[in-house]
Amino acid sequence: MKQWTETLHVAQFRIARPTDQLVQIERFYCEGLGLKKLGGFKWHRGYTGIMIGLPDASYHLEFTEHVDGSPCPAPTEDNLLVFYMPNVKQIQTVQSRLANMGYDEVPPENPYWAEKGVTIADPDGWRIVLMNTDGI
Repeated sequence: MKQWTETLHVAQFRIARPTDQLVQIERFYCEGLGLKKLGGFKWHRGYTGIMIGLPDASYHLEFTEHVDGSPCPAPTEDNLLVFYMPNVKQIQTVQSRLANMGYDEVPPENPYWAEKGVTIADPDGWRIVLMNTDGI
């Protein structure tokens, strides 16, 4: 049996999510977390959007906002976007930067994430985890 990587050829992988706080989302993920704005569009059939991610990666996040509003409450406290990071000082720097922007650490639903990670809710309430990979 062939593994999917031998049969599924994908040029790019994108996770897309609506928001009604596009400016705050961009600030959280770019200025706070440190990801890069890779592109964007305005007023395409009523939508404005941004693509955010790691440079030179074939995967990224897309956030869209519709002219009529795009509220998107987080479904649960355990829907997470996890960033595995080997440098504890980098995690502390990002955590501090986000805290200075008003985004403090929140307790994770699953206590596993608290062992070596920091959980923070973005402007829409969706959670990210800055997880230390030291020893993993």
